[in-house]
Amino acid sequence: MPIPSEQAVAADTAQPLVELCAGVFPVWARHLAASRAQSETAVSEMMQAFAALSPHLQSAQLQSQQITAALSPVDGTVIGLEQACAQALAPLRADPAVSAGGAAAIDAALTLVRDAVHAIEQINRPFSHETEAVAAQVERMYIGFQYQDRISQMIALLESDMARLQDAVAGRAADTPELQAWLARLEDQYAMAEQRHNHHGGADSGADADNETTFF
Repeated sequence: MPIPSEQAVAADTAQPLVELCAGVFPVWARHLAASRAQSETAVSEMMQAFAALSPHLQSAQLQSQQITAALSPVDGTVIGLEQACAQALAPLRADPAVSAGGAAAIDAALTLVRDAVHAIEQINRPFSHETEAVAAQVERMYIGFQYQDRISQMIALLESDMARLQDAVAGRAADTPELQAWLARLEDQYAMAEQRHNHHGGADSGADADNETTFF
């Protein structure tokens, strides 16, 4: 019985691995594609919801600003009205000819105006705080959506590279580049610094990766 050559043994050993890769790669690719599609759909739905919410939030912020402006201590505002009333009634209140009942009525009127201004101030403070807090959280969510977009882009590139590797394993590629040439081609397609950092085996995502939310 002839002894198989080293080349034949290597070929027999490699063939099952080639078949394994050819069968597994499409399954991985389908899972990646499904994950990316579902992620993009979810983000799209959330972006539409926040787009519908945005005008209402802007309106609430504008109303809060208008109330704050109305409460500023200048002429023509609520506080300005309180001060104007006090100044207008001060001479009458100080007139000795005004009866005790009239003076009490003046004081009561000024108290009503002062209490009304104070009540409006107390209403607006939490309203203003809440609109600012909601706006800040919405901004954080938009940033989160941008990170999700980054993940989608990363997955799309991996899908493409896996399909290319599958063609090479199955013998459908015109030629199969060496490892370094393959990796260099992949790196050329990166759009983000984080991808390049990870490409070279960085232990983390890099100093600027957390702030990198604008792409292309």
